[in-house]
Amino acid sequence: MKPTNITGRLWVLTDPEGHLYDDIDTDMLFHNRYLHITDVDAMGQYTLDNLPGWEDFAQRAQPGDIVMAGQNFGAGSSRQQAVDCFRALGITALIAESCGAIYKRNAINSGMPLLTVPGLTEIASAFQSGDTLAVDFTTGELRLNDRRTFRAQPFSRVQMDIYQAGNLFKYGYRLKVEG
Repeated sequence: MKPTNITGRLWVLTDPEGHLYDDIDTDMLFHNRYLHITDVDAMGQYTLDNLPGWEDFAQRAQPGDIVMAGQNFGAGSSRQQAVDCFRALGITALIAESCGAIYKRNAINSGMPLLTVPGLTEIASAFQSGDTLAVDFTTGELRLNDRRTFRAQPFSRVQMDIYQAGNLFKYGYRLKVEG
């Protein structure tokens, strides 16, 4: 059973003016100049290197970290590498105010924990890169530095089942075997 509660160091993606980054598209997450890379483990080194101010993210990130962004995270194409690059770095969860629909589906299908926090922009100043964030996928509770609590939308039953299985294909296989 995979853990449904995680704790990690938080990266708050802010734009050059210091505001929570909105509209981060898949080209900023994993640029198309790297699409020739097919080894997922090799993708991590290029994560966010096309996002102004975050070009060195892959060198600073550590397994267990959590990434937070603003509205419309992962907008754009259906580029699976934009999810896989975070997995390659060992990022344990992505949190945003809202996500591109295709990106959200890709993340869920690959078992990458993704939570949305309605109204995150209004409370974004409470979060700083380097903070410790505990996340409960079942309840949506976010506990900041073991002091303040916020709410994200919890995993749906299907999202939890896919996450627990590892990805959509393993979930489908599990249904076939159990069915």
